[in-house]
Amino acid sequence: MQHELPIYLDNNATTRCDDAVVQAMLPYFTQYFGNAASTSHAYGWSAAEAVKIAREQIAALVGAEPQEIVFTSGATEGINLALKGVFETYASKGNHIITVATEHKAVLDTCAHIERLGGQVTYLAVDVQGLIDLSQLEQAITDKTILIAVMYGNNETGVIQPIKEISEIAHQHNVLFFCDATQAVGKIPVDVMTNDIDIMSFSAHKIYGPKGVGALYVRRKNPRVRLAAQIDGGGHERGFRSGTLNVPGIVGFGKACAICSERLPQEADRLRTMRDKLEQELLRLPGVSLNGHPQQRLPNVTNLSFEGMEGNMLIGALNKEIALSSGSACTSASMEPSHVLQAMGVSDELAHNSLRFSVGRYNTNEQIDYTISTVAKAVRYLRDGQKPEIALKETKQ
Repeated sequence: MQHELPIYLDNNATTRCDDAVVQAMLPYFTQYFGNAASTSHAYGWSAAEAVKIAREQIAALVGAEPQEIVFTSGATEGINLALKGVFETYASKGNHIITVATEHKAVLDTCAHIERLGGQVTYLAVDVQGLIDLSQLEQAITDKTILIAVMYGNNETGVIQPIKEISEIAHQHNVLFFCDATQAVGKIPVDVMTNDIDIMSFSAHKIYGPKGVGALYVRRKNPRVRLAAQIDGGGHERGFRSGTLNVPGIVGFGKACAICSERLPQEADRLRTMRDKLEQELLRLPGVSLNGHPQQRLPNVTNLSFEGMEGNMLIGALNKEIALSSGSACTSASMEPSHVLQAMGVSDELAHNSLRFSVGRYNTNEQIDYTISTVAKAVRYLRDGQKPEIALKETKQ
């Protein structure tokens, strides 16, 4: 069967916009182009109504109230608003933040900024499977702790942290809990009320929506979370985030969330089946190992190390046929080994030899079969000098 090449298996970096999302957005570029803050005429009213509907769709996906959704340019901005906003607002209570060594760079770099401002940050270690120790979390809390920041599902390994247990520990100590759920929302059920999350960031482009738009959930009661705005201006978004709203992007974000709501959990099962087949077949190759927890992880991603070969060399051998990455898209240009894998105790060499495969809505079983065959051929070729056209069945011997 013929495939459009390269096959895209980097869905944790970004996703293709769903056709229905694009169609929903188009009228708001031309026909309904008003500013949602223009309250004196029909163009503004139609834009405001579209934003209202999208806010409801987004809130419904994560179990929030529509008023608790604050629109941003993406998860990175939301993370900055959450961490810096809490640090400024709750300065009279304390200056200590607890996070995890395997967080996304958007969290780690924001924490480094807060440290330069005089804040104290504790970086929790993880075990070999990427999970934190809840007793270490509790021991790290002091009377100056104002925020615990732990991601839901890791962008490189897919490992899911015990979110409910973390929030319980935070609230027992009167500490706010922030969760970067960028990779989890839309792939698995994420509910801010069930998990008792106070602040949560996520993004449209990870769930088949447009780039450049995201949301920050900010709890309104029990407790009511206050954040110092990081962008000053016209007081948009309840004063949390000024700036003219990206109406087409927000409409697309809402539609993307509505589609995810309809398709869960069937889509998660389909992705897991494809991921498991890919993973199981590649693990049959000599010197291939899994990074992360085998069960407690997102359904669409596997992170594998290929002993004896540079991940970038393997990517180079595959890039005309398979589009994937050696880790986070935000740091893929770096020659440093993955900080996530290093924190899990993976050696620098094996970390350099790792690849992340992340399947998505537009992948097919035929593409997975082709990927298994192509990767196996490339591995054999790079290791032994065997010709790339070697048959897959020979690689299993």
